[in-house]
Amino acid sequence: MVLTFDPFREFDRLAGQMLSAPVAGATAAAMPMDLYRSGDHFVLHCDLAGIDPGSVAVDVDGRVLTIRAERSARTDADVQWVRRERVTGTFERRLTLGEGLDLDKISATWQDGVLTLTIPVAEAAKPRRIEIATGRAPALEGVTTS
Repeated sequence: MVLTFDPFREFDRLAGQMLSAPVAGATAAAMPMDLYRSGDHFVLHCDLAGIDPGSVAVDVDGRVLTIRAERSARTDADVQWVRRERVTGTFERRLTLGEGLDLDKISATWQDGVLTLTIPVAEAAKPRRIEIATGRAPALEGVTTS
């Protein structure tokens, strides 16, 4: 039997809405991302709608890539909220990058509320073709064949 309703998660979500506190998993919900490989580089897209691009920071420390962003809350005093689902505050995603990436050549662009990072594969990690020499194979000394 599969349980599709988790009453504790639902309670946390409702409590978070009522108390305006972030709920567990709010970072992933506030910064959904796609990551894929295209040829000899990886591409990461983060949806950051409604966030000022000036509040976004991307850092690499060792093999950990950190993306931080901040969405400010509306401060209009005369607003009566009917529904409030967009999480505000500071969000952070951390990714541990694997071996074989050229971390010095990561590039970032911003377009229409989407942060795109391009992470190139290091030259040493790229697939390469080994040429096969034709002709007689060199003799191995001390090897006997039967």
